[in-house]
Amino acid sequence: MFETLLIANRGEIACRIAATARRMGLRTVAVYSDADAHSRHVAACDMAVHIGGSEPRASYLRAEAILEAAKQTGAQAIHPGYGFLAENEAFAQACADAGITFVGPPASAIAAMGSKSAAKSLMEKAGVPLVPGYHGDNQDPDFLRQQADAIGYPVLIKASAGGGGKGMRIVNSSVEFDEALASCKREAAGSFGDDHVLIERYLTKPRHIEIQVFADSHGNIVHLFERDCSVQRRHQKVIEEAPAPGMTQERRQAMGEAAVAAARAVGYVGAGTVEFIAEPDGRFYFMEMNTRLQVEHPVTEMITGEDLVEWQLQVAAGKPLPKTQDSLTLTGHAIEARIYAENPEKGFLPSIGTLSALEFPPHVEFALGDIRVDGGVRTGDTITPYYDPMIAKLIVRGRDRNEARARMVRALGEMRVAGLQTNIAFLRRLMADDAFASADLDTGLIERRHDALFPQNGAPADATLALAAVAILGTQGYAGTAGQDKSAPADPWSVADGWRISGKHTRVFNFLDVDGNAQDIELLRDQGQWTFVRNGVAQSLEWSDTSAPAQRGSVRIRLHGRDYSGDVLMQEETLTIYSNGESHTLRLHDAVAHAQDESGDHGGSLTAPMPGKIISVAVQAGESVKSGDVLLVMEAMKMEHTIFSPRDGIVQEVFYQPGDQVTDGTQLIAIGEE
Repeated sequence: MFETLLIANRGEIACRIAATARRMGLRTVAVYSDADAHSRHVAACDMAVHIGGSEPRASYLRAEAILEAAKQTGAQAIHPGYGFLAENEAFAQACADAGITFVGPPASAIAAMGSKSAAKSLMEKAGVPLVPGYHGDNQDPDFLRQQADAIGYPVLIKASAGGGGKGMRIVNSSVEFDEALASCKREAAGSFGDDHVLIERYLTKPRHIEIQVFADSHGNIVHLFERDCSVQRRHQKVIEEAPAPGMTQERRQAMGEAAVAAARAVGYVGAGTVEFIAEPDGRFYFMEMNTRLQVEHPVTEMITGEDLVEWQLQVAAGKPLPKTQDSLTLTGHAIEARIYAENPEKGFLPSIGTLSALEFPPHVEFALGDIRVDGGVRTGDTITPYYDPMIAKLIVRGRDRNEARARMVRALGEMRVAGLQTNIAFLRRLMADDAFASADLDTGLIERRHDALFPQNGAPADATLALAAVAILGTQGYAGTAGQDKSAPADPWSVADGWRISGKHTRVFNFLDVDGNAQDIELLRDQGQWTFVRNGVAQSLEWSDTSAPAQRGSVRIRLHGRDYSGDVLMQEETLTIYSNGESHTLRLHDAVAHAQDESGDHGGSLTAPMPGKIISVAVQAGESVKSGDVLLVMEAMKMEHTIFSPRDGIVQEVFYQPGDQVTDGTQLIAIGEE
């Protein structure tokens, strides 16, 4: 076994690999970019080497810089994690040429499976069923459109070298094809350095089921059962679970044997995942093979009790697989939820900012407990526009699917995140959704259940506003009222409960909810009694003394005879209220500033939703546009984001051109009236 391991990655996967390596007694080396100088994965390793600028192309995609870091630190092996250089055959070969062990398959296997087109041709020869499509080398746009027309719409355009939903578009008609193809090719070139695409018939209600395979250099190959990754947004997985609901033993065996045969056909070594798309009638088709560890590998670890990173390191060191197929067992059910910094209500737009609070439910990190968190950021860290906006992976295990799902609902409700928007509330709704609960799964579930998963935001509940107001009073020295003996005489000068010589006192709170709507309330004190008033309706209010330091407090109130409790995080004018498994954000309203903002003439301007780079501009000054017309395309978080016109009008000015970098909130285009 080698002694020093360099981890050529960042974030949660780098932390997760480092944890197993430390347990095995290995010395670990981190690499980091400018943006990651103070990141968690740097602190998790024994040594760290700076490799370049914040953009991936200037750091984590620089193979020569990573190899030089390995030489400087004496690392005998490199673990690529997933993403970046994990499936780069040239990098794997460069490691071999330098005498450094690449913790992954040989370059030849990466080459065979790295191109989705070549892999499908190989599988076709091996007799593995494929989705109808075109996987050839002719990339002429007119030819590809003709192929799509022949296959029949809808079709899926997919980057041949891609992954993670990048370089992928669903096309519903021939007239949409050219624009979608151009966007796919740009995104594929930017993410993978290869704009080659393939075309496939798009199945309307498929499930995404993948098989974890493992092979050693002694000819042994096993599979560690399946994972269901059907619940996706923007072609990226959101929820993964193992085993797949409704999987029969016969189909598990058939899919497992097909996956092992695929690995054997390319002389595979190490961890890999063979991905299939399955129809409701049980038919399955080969999609691709990922020649690396997957993001969702923890659910496989939970149901098998095996540490897949340890298996990778043992195999890379030349040792045989720890177990045979017959000795592998499957126990219980595991679910993984990806916690992202994003806004589900706005098309899952990534959220950039600083994590002013980050707390997880009681769990075990990188180990095989019933609740596990794989994370790569801490309180105070910043989610930047340079990398994927994942905060962490929350993994739970139960004796069966219902127990695992219930544990996930509870664990999500115990999370505390503030400073930016997340998908936690959405994930909780998803876990409780009737379709998910009954395992009515397919890759279109989120769109199919849109109305249930994206309910209209209602006004905050009375209890939420009362908890926020009482928390503010607590920081201002107001004592609690619940349980006090109201008849007992007291020195009014020493009781911090809002006493006034007249016996009456009114506090007005002006809040804004997440949609910017005013939520105004009053708290009235009269002879030791407090009353909560909203929209003219009065309710009795009592509360226990808060345990509030300056920023965070646990609050208990009794509103109109009912008890409520919650944690309230206060940061300047923003309050985040965590109660009953949900979180709500309120902002103290500055009426003067709001009036000035409302009086401003914005003139139909459009602003950047996040920091990024302008990829293309579709309009010019003086041009007429209609509501919904494409104005420009930005790239951020390694994905393209299209900016549409919000109304009819005339383009007055275009402020940026392709290649320009813009920051969050930057005015991009001004649109005037016709």
